Amino acid sequence: MKIGLRTVKTAVGATLAILIAEWLGLEYAVSAGLITVLSIQNTKKGSIQLAVQRVYSTVIALTISAIFFLLLGFNAIAFGLYLLVFIPIAVRLKVTDGIVVSSVLVTHILVEQSLSLFWFTNEMLLMAVGAGIGILLNLYMPKMDIEMKQQRQKIESIMRQIFFCFAQDLKREPVYLDEKKLIKQLSAYLTEANEQSRRHFDNQLFADSRYYIKYIDMRTVQLRVIKQMSLSIQSVSILTNHATKMAELVEKTALSLSEQNPAENLIEDVNQILTDFRQSELPKTREEFEGRALLFQFLNDLRYLLELKRDFTQQFKEDKELLKINAN
Repeated sequence: MKIGLRTVKTAVGATLAILIAEWLGLEYAVSAGLITVLSIQNTKKGSIQLAVQRVYSTVIALTISAIFFLLLGFNAIAFGLYLLVFIPIAVRLKVTDGIVVSSVLVTHILVEQSLSLFWFTNEMLLMAVGAGIGILLNLYMPKMDIEMKQQRQKIESIMRQIFFCFAQDLKREPVYLDEKKLIKQLSAYLTEANEQSRRHFDNQLFADSRYYIKYIDMRTVQLRVIKQMSLSIQSVSILTNHATKMAELVEKTALSLSEQNPAENLIEDVNQILTDFRQSELPKTREEFEGRALLFQFLNDLRYLLELKRDFTQQFKEDKELLKINAN
């Protein structure tokens, strides 16, 4: 049986919350532990946002319940009417995560049948202790930098293999790798990396970690371009005399593909081949025309793919912190 970090944090946090609530002399101290259990999240920002929501919802819940208890007395009907009013308000204010916890605290008022300041203070302190312990424990999150770097290297490795497949297709050589399978693997890795980068972003309270998200977004758009390139090259029945130069360029792209490469030289190479295309003799048959059109589209897609990388590099080249991350 494997015990995860979140499980450990939950157990330790609930224990600490109850002990602190008892030390403060709060009634229903166990509720502080329950609030902590519900406050442990996967990210720092998620924990803080949830705590703010619950404190806000508790203030609203105690206010609404006090009105109904004052008018109708401490009974089930008053509690039901409180829920009837409170839940729509919580939904409207987007604090639905606080509905259950706030209502549990309201039941303490109902059981004690008192609207004294003591009980309102008691409930707010229970919330503060429970949510506060949850936030403190969530301030520790294991670093993901090494794992994300390995993920990016794997993504680039698969992209290189796909480009080598393209080059072999252009040279009409046997392709020993399954191009479609590689594209599916790339899609799966990008989906996983996207979740990972956004989780990392939510764990950074002050540092700017947009680079990871933008990098994965860029590679995701490139994946869509790669799928189109694959369709184009598979549809070619007759290769023109430009195919050899294109294959060399695609191999060069594969070999130089990396996170740090701005791709400007590769874009110039693509433009040169496109110029040669335009200046070459017109196709004589329908098959030659269709093949040339597909190769022309393949080159345009390759240029767009490289331009995405160039624009991404330019966007972040002046950010010292991001450059420092790239250098590691």
